[in-house]
Amino acid sequence: MTQDKSRQYSSQVVDGPTKAPARAMLRAVGFEDADFNKPQVGIASTWSNLTPCNMHIDGLAEEAGRGADVAGGKSIIFSTITISDGIANGTIGMKYSLVSREVIADSIETVAGCEGFDGLVAIGGCDKNMPGCLIGLARLNRPSVFVYGGTIAPGANHTDIISVFEAVGAHAKGDKSLIEVKQIEDTAIPGPGACGGMYTANTMASAIEAMGMSLPGSSAQNATSNSKRQDCHEAGAAVLNLLARDIKPSDIMTKAAFENAITVVIALGGSTNAVLHLLAMAHAVNVELSLDDFVRIGKRVPVLADLRPSGHYMMSELVAIGGILPLMKILLEAGLLHGDCLTVTGQTLAENLGSVAPYPAGQQIIRPLDNPIKADSHLRVLYGNLAPEGSVAKITGKEGLTFTGPARVFGSEEETLERILDGTVKAGDVLVIRYEGPRGGPGMREMLSPTSAIMGKGLGQEVALITDGRFSGGSHGFVVGHITPEAQQGGPLAIVEDGDIITIDAELNRLELQLSDTDIAARLARWQAPPPRYRRGVLAKYAHTVNSASQGAVTDALDDTD
Repeated sequence: MTQDKSRQYSSQVVDGPTKAPARAMLRAVGFEDADFNKPQVGIASTWSNLTPCNMHIDGLAEEAGRGADVAGGKSIIFSTITISDGIANGTIGMKYSLVSREVIADSIETVAGCEGFDGLVAIGGCDKNMPGCLIGLARLNRPSVFVYGGTIAPGANHTDIISVFEAVGAHAKGDKSLIEVKQIEDTAIPGPGACGGMYTANTMASAIEAMGMSLPGSSAQNATSNSKRQDCHEAGAAVLNLLARDIKPSDIMTKAAFENAITVVIALGGSTNAVLHLLAMAHAVNVELSLDDFVRIGKRVPVLADLRPSGHYMMSELVAIGGILPLMKILLEAGLLHGDCLTVTGQTLAENLGSVAPYPAGQQIIRPLDNPIKADSHLRVLYGNLAPEGSVAKITGKEGLTFTGPARVFGSEEETLERILDGTVKAGDVLVIRYEGPRGGPGMREMLSPTSAIMGKGLGQEVALITDGRFSGGSHGFVVGHITPEAQQGGPLAIVEDGDIITIDAELNRLELQLSDTDIAARLARWQAPPPRYRRGVLAKYAHTVNSASQGAVTDALDDTD
């Protein structure tokens, strides 16, 4: 085997007389003699035409391959899956969404591990693509760069996919006709790119750049722009630099880098899904990260970005004023970021930000530190007798900071949506959606359809919703998810009854059921777990292996006894 560290994996596959069969196979896909002496760079593409988020990624993957080839490597493009939350939301199909994160990670690890790639570029365009790619890269721990596929352009009249979901609720209320809903449906999604607000895709892209695993600027580029194609080309070349310097994901994805990611997510007003995904990514690279880290960091980091869903602007408008780099420089200069963290450029975060220009004067998207939208984090980790192991809320303050009301209990997302649209749900209710957790769902569906219906019906400040499921980055309102332990595992959420009084307190960070400990214990003693919903297939396997949402809902965490 070669002593060249840049070829330590591919050399095992192609070097020497005994590897002639492997070389013969590779010649058929375009290898020439000289290519067998080059580092092999796998390009993991999440291309699919089933969603606008990923429909253009085939071209981006080819550009990344050219970048690696020009820099002296030999690129090989391979595929992994994607699903579409925007299409599946509100259906049984959404059970597969979080599962897809694990499938993506497993497939990248499987292909690269089998084929002996020395380095990787992974290109993701939608919510689960990004953490799935990073988990796979972290497990392999070979020099790697992540590329975000880019954000979509706004639809007509400043609309996006959340506008469509909320139009459904507005129609149920009588505020929009079917013709108006159809007009929004027809024009809200104009072409390629991920959903346009600070929803989960743009949140995770920003977090990954802040962590140092993307090139500077990658998270804030329009999907069909020349800058995005250049980003891909440079990412391919960057892997060769990382190979030469033996810089691996474990060198970049440190505890301090995760703290940088959390800080940027908070400043941007990002999705609650970032909590789940960052915990999972940290697990993959053996970094100790917990819900309490989000609490600690959230006390000192303000929300600065006026971005959808709770704000006004779209990601494409942030792109136009410079993206997240000027924001990161503001945070760095305020002592809120670790500037000495290594990044995929081979330089530190502080070095990357050294020449970044400030935002243009008069811009309204990013507020100054002394005039934030919220002085501390919108991501609230709530504990209490309903969430002994924690829960996650996204509360900007616009909804208020406390909510108390009677429980209205539902066993599924579909039932909840029906009761919202038909008027059963009333102002003052606390909607409880249970058995939607990682194991109970299984798959921890997003509650985008019911939360959007609540907003569309004008109940955003008058109804709260709590669940052991999770929320889309497009969800907003008084909502609490990731409740642990989940109902399927006998968490207290399982024994809530209609009419029970529930208090959500985002000041004291409590989620409380107004029952005595004795009454709760008595109900739990009578409770029996419902049978698993699936006995075969990927959902059954996922339910059997997945751990708690408070630990990232990962499927490769072995017990201490294993």
